[in-house]
This record gives sequence, structure tokens and C-alpha cells, in this order.
Amino acid sequence: MFAIKIKMKNNCQMSRNLLEIDSIYLTGLQNEGYYKKEVIHDYLKNGGENIFVNITPHPRLQPAVSINGEKYVRSIANEYGFDNLLNLPRD
Repeated sequence: MFAIKIKMKNNCQMSRNLLEIDSIYLTGLQNEGYYKKEVIHDYLKNGGENIFVNITPHPRLQPAVSINGEKYVRSIANEYGFDNLLNLPRD
């Protein structure tokens, strides 16, 4: 399963903050489409199949919780210290 693009929250189109991702487009499953980051968080937390970012080196998504208790997902930072999830195309 791959994350191929992201949709940011309103007025956050250019943000580099993972918490401002609204939903992520997933392929490789029966119902391809956008899924809210909280739904993906719960899926991964409950032992769901791995999801990879569709940018080399294809890091795996990991569930995370912000200091304020907001569920989100992230991937392992690339060699430059950036999360490749934020480098996906945006709608």
C-alpha cells in the first residue's frame, strides 16, 4: 500500500507541518482514495498492513500523537531531515 498524495487542512496548502495534513490518498487497496490521517493512525496502530510513502526510499508510515493528543502519521525523515510525506503532491 502506498501514500501517493496529500490534502492539507484549509488555509494550510503550503505548510510543512505534519499536523496540518487533513487526509492522505492511498493506493494498493480495494477502496483507493483519501483517508483522514486519524483513520490511518488507528489502522496502523491496530496492526494494519504497512503503508509506504511513494517517494524513494519509500519510508513506512508510523502512527504518532501530538503533545495535544491529536492523532497523525509520519514517516522516517529522509537524509535531509524532512519527512517525505510532506513532499507528496498536494490537492
